[in-house]
Amino acid sequence: MMVGAAEDVGKAQDYSFSKVQMDKAKLAGLDTIRLTQTWTKGQTKLGPNDAIELGNAIRAAQFTGLRVVLSLYPFGSSVTPLTDEDRADFAAFAVDVVKRYPLLHDFIVGNEPNLNRFWLPQFGGSGEDLAAPAYEALLATTYDALKAARPHSTIYGGALAPRGVDKPNTGRDTHSPTAFIADLGAAYKASGREVPIMDAFAFHPYPENSSTGPNFPHPNSTSIGLADYDKLVSLLGTAFDGTAQRGSSLPILYDEFGVESTLPATKLALYTGTEPATTKPVDPSVQAQQYLQAMQMTFCQPNVIGLLLFHVQDEPALSGWQSGEYYVDGTPKPSLASVRSSAFGVHRGIVAACPGMTLTPKLTLAVGKPAKTSVKVVLNCSLDCHFTVTLDSKRVTGPAIGLTPKSLTFKGAPAKGRHVVTATAVAVVNAGAAATTSGSFTVR
Repeated sequence: MMVGAAEDVGKAQDYSFSKVQMDKAKLAGLDTIRLTQTWTKGQTKLGPNDAIELGNAIRAAQFTGLRVVLSLYPFGSSVTPLTDEDRADFAAFAVDVVKRYPLLHDFIVGNEPNLNRFWLPQFGGSGEDLAAPAYEALLATTYDALKAARPHSTIYGGALAPRGVDKPNTGRDTHSPTAFIADLGAAYKASGREVPIMDAFAFHPYPENSSTGPNFPHPNSTSIGLADYDKLVSLLGTAFDGTAQRGSSLPILYDEFGVESTLPATKLALYTGTEPATTKPVDPSVQAQQYLQAMQMTFCQPNVIGLLLFHVQDEPALSGWQSGEYYVDGTPKPSLASVRSSAFGVHRGIVAACPGMTLTPKLTLAVGKPAKTSVKVVLNCSLDCHFTVTLDSKRVTGPAIGLTPKSLTFKGAPAKGRHVVTATAVAVVNAGAAATTSGSFTVR
């Protein structure tokens, strides 16, 4: 499972600045960065300035060891691609971006197309949904183009906002994700398409405000949050099961989830504007608790492949998001260490005990050159595990921390001939079948 952030602050003309931003994400325990790149009408190639900034961010992230997910979407509702020509231009633009960065394999198409801020029109004259069918057409066109350019890429559809009103002419035309997913499935079926339009589904499960918490469910409304996983899977299944497009088994990436924290008096001068009353930010310690809870919940949701926090670093305008693990000046918040520990808990497979989940660690074993009086072995377990390593009649058992090499020493001079070292390990939490591996060496 990816644990990362949606963060564009690393897009810069100066590569060294980009690298510093990615280093901060890595220090926060994150393994993935979602970057964005917008499109406007008539554009079929990435502009020169965008190419520098996006390129610096991608290279810095990859050099730092971060997986990059790139979100490609129209700049705003004024440039919604509604014609065949516009969709073809958008797809050509996406392919141009893909070809520039050969190590990039994760692409989100669109951003919150169920909101009027990013997609218009939402409704027709009779109140029918125009956004979902138009987005389905764009997703299909772009999917085909990207798959032709990079067949083994992962294309994410959706990227939906968690709420909407489903009523035209309210002054803010929006669709709920519940209605939009259903209409997206209907549009796909009506198209007669016999290949998928997405490999995974992106979603933005923000709570109503930062004080709500991630475990607040919406069983009787059209909103969807982190606590509504079963509802989301059911909606995808109803929309797509029985077609060429996966539905109830579709992988899910929560690519935006943020909790805003309060600011100490010593930092207020660094920010501008006024915090909206509806935000209800929480103390950084509560922010850390909510991020941990979000990781625990999503870790136990079978179809979920990642959770991306919004952001790594605060936005300077208080009307924006102060949801990072760092203040706007780059200094760490009190929540940083806890978020780092929680992310490592995910990577090590111990963040939560999940009903029905069984994990088997991956093992690697390296046997050093035998010395006159001992043999050294290094074991690496992908998850926190209990291990047993055996050499001839000697055995060593104990715990190992996930992704942390464990050095073992077998004392005594090995006899001449071939010797086999075997290792078995069982996950500490959510234990499944044991993993096994072996190595050998020869004393001549």
